[in-house]
Amino acid sequence: MSKKYNTVKNYYDKGLWSIERVRNAVIKGWITEDEFREITGEEYGE
Repeated sequence: MSKKYNTVKNYYDKGLWSIERVRNAVIKGWITEDEFREITGEEYGE
């Protein structure tokens, strides 16, 4: 699990971050593409 996974998930679950913001977290290396899918329920490439 990435160091920032819980932070990103928490922000997304509370509605503080959009899916685009979570996608940017992957680009920045904060979370992996698999973690993106776990958090959002969508494929990273969509």
